Amino acid sequence: MKWLNYFKNKRENKKTMEINENTPLLTLAGPMFIETLLAILVNNIDTLMLSHYSENAVGAVGNANQLMSFFILMFGIIATATTVVVAQYLGAGRHDVMDKIYTLVIIVNLFFGLFLSGILVLFKRQFMGFLHVSPEMMPHAITYILIVGGMLFMQAVYNVLLQILRCNGYTRVGMYISFAINIINMVGNYLFLYGPLKFLNLGVAGVALSTVIARLVAVIAALVFFYRKKIGKLKLRLLTPFPFEMLWQMIKIGLPSAGESMSYNMYQMVLLSIINTMGNDSVNARVYCQSLISFAMVFSNTSAMATQIITGHLVGAKKEDAAYKRVFKTLFTSMPITIALALINWLISPFTLRFFTENENIIHLAFYIMLVDVFIEIGRCLNMTFICSLKAAGDYIFPLVVGIMTMWLLGATGGYFFGKIVGLGVAGVFMGTAIDECVRGFVVMGRFRSRKWIGKSVVKETD
Repeated sequence: MKWLNYFKNKRENKKTMEINENTPLLTLAGPMFIETLLAILVNNIDTLMLSHYSENAVGAVGNANQLMSFFILMFGIIATATTVVVAQYLGAGRHDVMDKIYTLVIIVNLFFGLFLSGILVLFKRQFMGFLHVSPEMMPHAITYILIVGGMLFMQAVYNVLLQILRCNGYTRVGMYISFAINIINMVGNYLFLYGPLKFLNLGVAGVALSTVIARLVAVIAALVFFYRKKIGKLKLRLLTPFPFEMLWQMIKIGLPSAGESMSYNMYQMVLLSIINTMGNDSVNARVYCQSLISFAMVFSNTSAMATQIITGHLVGAKKEDAAYKRVFKTLFTSMPITIALALINWLISPFTLRFFTENENIIHLAFYIMLVDVFIEIGRCLNMTFICSLKAAGDYIFPLVVGIMTMWLLGATGGYFFGKIVGLGVAGVFMGTAIDECVRGFVVMGRFRSRKWIGKSVVKETD
């Protein structure tokens, strides 16, 4: 029976993957890259399948998703803190408090998600009015928000679970779950829009139901893996007495980080409200371009997220010099690939856009958006790499301050100036975003090079 005990002990010892300065980037980023691609496909499949159903439905769902993205970013208050705290504590070898952290973040985000889902449903018409959604698109947008927005709390729980799994080295799980979500979503869309359930005439409501079912499966799968791999246990008794100090520490970490993302989303909604005044073709051009742009940004995003996990572990282990070198190594890998993907995306856009529409005016508008996006991706690669690393080290205030300043002073005002005043239309609005991303990218790179983030680890402060 010794060999049985050997394999049992071996499995137990591999419960948590060791992450250090020698961890290959692709070990973490590879699965997350595929996972993100699959997640992008969920939205693109919705857009593609709806484009053959109704172009008004495409614009409506695009507006609704922009709004819900803002609420999902609010869930990031705890999800972002989860990444930082869990990675640093695992790096420091403090396994004694992990179950308390896991239980706290999941329960808090669940109740926060329920609250925000209720706000979204109650004030859906007011939100759509703020975005200047056209009367033709309004009914579809309201239906989608009512169904998907009402169940958005599931995304809050899943976001936290996914960060816990990633920080423990299980990045492939999200990839497998995303694959399952795509299958469920695609089959559901087909059934409701073109298949046996077409007679129900649900349209956008059917697409929304497919999204909700897919997210429910994702939450269940993540919870099952969490317990099967014995990553930890969720015990409500660990929250008695309630760890207010720990929660406050996490809020202090997550609020600035999520605040930066929420500010970005709010300013994107302002830009969207400007685009909505330019006509439905401009709105749909933006939606189709966002589907294509998401592919160009995926590599830099996943590389940055993987580096954030590694940086958190290294900072927790007091290896700041190794963390510094590792971040720049990531940049030298991700930047050339990001530029190449953005250029290819622009050059082939006249052909790829025809998967969505044959409207020549939309394709013409979208071509110039894709050209501007090349410069957006350069700035975004810098931003993602250095901002994620600063947050992982515990330096979360600086990115917030810089982000708010450049988004509104450069991005929003620049978008309005070039889009409306100069008259460049929707491409001009995107030019404002390009200026914001590039300027902010160089500023946060300077912050990281200054090494002022050293000494901001949260491990010594959080119990």
